[in-house]
Amino acid sequence: MKNEKYQVVIGLEVHAQLLTRSKLFCGDSASFGAEPNTHISPVTLAHPGALPKMNRQAVEYAVRLGLALGCDIEQHNYFARKNYFYPDLPKGYQISQHTTPICKNGYVPVKVEDAERNIRLNRIHIEEDAGKSLHDVDEHFTAIDLNRAGVPLLEIVSEPDIHSSDEAAAYLTVLRKLVRWLDICDGNMEEGSMRCDANISVRLKGATTLGTRVEVKNLNSIRNVKRAIEVEVARLIEITEAGGVIRQETRSYDADNNTTFSLRSKEEADDYRYFPDPDLTPFHLSDEYLAAIKNALPALPEQLAKKYQDVFHLTSYDAHFICSDKSFVNYFEAATGHTANAKAVANWLMGPVKSHLNDHGIELEAFGLQPEKIAELIQLVDEGKVNFSIASTKIFNALLLSPKKTALELATALNLLQQSDSSSVAAWVDEVIAAMPDKVNEYKKGKKGLIGMFAGEVKKISKGKADMQVVNRLLAEKLG
Repeated sequence: MKNEKYQVVIGLEVHAQLLTRSKLFCGDSASFGAEPNTHISPVTLAHPGALPKMNRQAVEYAVRLGLALGCDIEQHNYFARKNYFYPDLPKGYQISQHTTPICKNGYVPVKVEDAERNIRLNRIHIEEDAGKSLHDVDEHFTAIDLNRAGVPLLEIVSEPDIHSSDEAAAYLTVLRKLVRWLDICDGNMEEGSMRCDANISVRLKGATTLGTRVEVKNLNSIRNVKRAIEVEVARLIEITEAGGVIRQETRSYDADNNTTFSLRSKEEADDYRYFPDPDLTPFHLSDEYLAAIKNALPALPEQLAKKYQDVFHLTSYDAHFICSDKSFVNYFEAATGHTANAKAVANWLMGPVKSHLNDHGIELEAFGLQPEKIAELIQLVDEGKVNFSIASTKIFNALLLSPKKTALELATALNLLQQSDSSSVAAWVDEVIAAMPDKVNEYKKGKKGLIGMFAGEVKKISKGKADMQVVNRLLAEKLG
């Protein structure tokens, strides 16, 4: 009842590490997983006289995302110093963007329980990441790993347009899919390459002013974002109902016991004392530069799903399944280059292939069969040489073990090719009919549905080799 009185208001700040080879302002490697403090240099360590130099690819990636989200691109840009104490950023300030974020406005489309709406964006700006403080390495000291310091980030800031934990989860799911689709971020929240801060407030339904907001920092999974929002909303409503005062503060989320706890009072923008970085010149993005990036953008998931429905006549469900992951799109397109049966390719991807990936806990990139092998299986079924059941179990598994052989070679070697010869099939049909006289009598008295049972028995004793079209014809003839 309490929740029905209030409207939840949420804005999300998402930090996405860019897939550049080097850091934002120096040539140090930006790759993940190296030994601590090995991807560093005088620039990362802020030695006196070390000067930054901008990574052009980071700018291109920012524009790529902005265009895909319908943003206005700021053509006149500069970097600013954000003066704020980071124990794991040696300069003592962060280089970011302030009054000229590279992307403004735009939106992220979400769908929750069949309701579609656009979550507006406030801005997307470029900044450098901080290093990482490790509190569990040494019993007495905090350890600092500076490998991450200076890695390029995009901070994607939504308007306070989100009104539930489900909408927040849908927003993050779409955003993570898009940055992966554009090849600008791997979206791996567990490794910290995509992180989320949630600004949360509540207000009485119908109110026009926003409530006091609380920020929950550094949420590292979509599940934790959803849970943290639900916990914090319940806490804020409880304070409000008790007549208490909500403090504007920064909090953290403890996933182990599903609670949030206070870190510090929330800083205001003035506390950061932004000013243009004197070591980095402003930069201008020309119309030609923006047009070149726009022309090179891949078709986005919704556009591609529509194409698959129009061109290949796939259902909306099939098309959106394939377009849920770029690796599935690439595989689908490669396979349809070897077979005209696009629907069958979709069925194989959604069925046997997806099941195999789930069973083995792998992604499609690690799948052992090339797209043309799936096309070979489809051809065997389409030509009536095997049925789908045999193809999707026995031959599929055999191909996984012997991917250099063809599907036809394995089907032949395993004696799995269907028998269409009437005399061979007739012997199996006669055997089934002879073994089930009672069922034959029931069939002849009107239980015509039993023909499916007879066909199943033929399939069983033939070990799937009987051509079922021939089986059904012969059963109809012999049973009268």
